[in-house]
Amino acid sequence: MIPQRTKDAIDRYVNDHCRIGGFLKAVLSNDLVQSFGLADEENRKALFEIVSYVYNEIPGNSWGSPEKVANWIAARDADSDHVGT
Repeated sequence: MIPQRTKDAIDRYVNDHCRIGGFLKAVLSNDLVQSFGLADEENRKALFEIVSYVYNEIPGNSWGSPEKVANWIAARDADSDHVGT
């Protein structure tokens, strides 16, 4: 029931430490009010499934607070600083 584009964005975030849009950033930061406020109709209907996927399928250190999300994304930037060294 998760929109494919949303699942793909979560998977890119997890696998590649990619930056994410406001809705997913709110979900991953554990901000319920902002998540509902930023969700389009399709994601709003699937919010339970999206949160279940995050909770059960992605690394715990990649979500749960704004700091964890920022650190997860920053890890990609730190890795790219070491390319070629």
